Amino acid sequence: MNKSVPLWAMLAVVASGCGGRAADSTLLRESFDAGDTYSRLVAASPGQACEAARRTLLGEGYAITRADAAMVEGSKNFQPRDEQHEQLVLRVSCAAQGSGALVFASAVQDRYALKKSPTSASVGVGALGSVSLPFGSSEDSLVRIASSTVTETPFYQRFFGRLQYYLRGPSTDDAMGGQEPMEQE
Repeated sequence: MNKSVPLWAMLAVVASGCGGRAADSTLLRESFDAGDTYSRLVAASPGQACEAARRTLLGEGYAITRADAAMVEGSKNFQPRDEQHEQLVLRVSCAAQGSGALVFASAVQDRYALKKSPTSASVGVGALGSVSLPFGSSEDSLVRIASSTVTETPFYQRFFGRLQYYLRGPSTDDAMGGQEPMEQE
């Protein structure tokens, strides 16, 4: 019987000790269970479902960056504090499932902070060469400081609830907030 250990087994043992404790890995927390946080089955075609998703995003102030019969993507910007910016990107995919459609949604939240960089000017002086002088201004830029997938179930419940609203077809009263339509004079 050969008592040598395969090379791949030794590499796996060495690699497992290099990255810290395996329990700390975000990847190991993925459950892939049968929960429905990110998906819903709807009684509509994929095209109808994605159109309802587009209307859902538009109704909440999202800018649509892509929309077709199989996918919708929209983004919305927030500024919670003076020098902080957040962007929420919601991606929706619609796939045929039996006589309906399976709608998948995933939101990613990016956080940005304002970074100021001092600006200076160089001046050439004959015998001395060039001299760099700060002149008091600064250049501002947004730097991404965090990015994470939104995992809060209530966020997706609200999204899918509003999607169902658009699949049913809002009535005139719903669209007007219960107000009477204005008459033309």
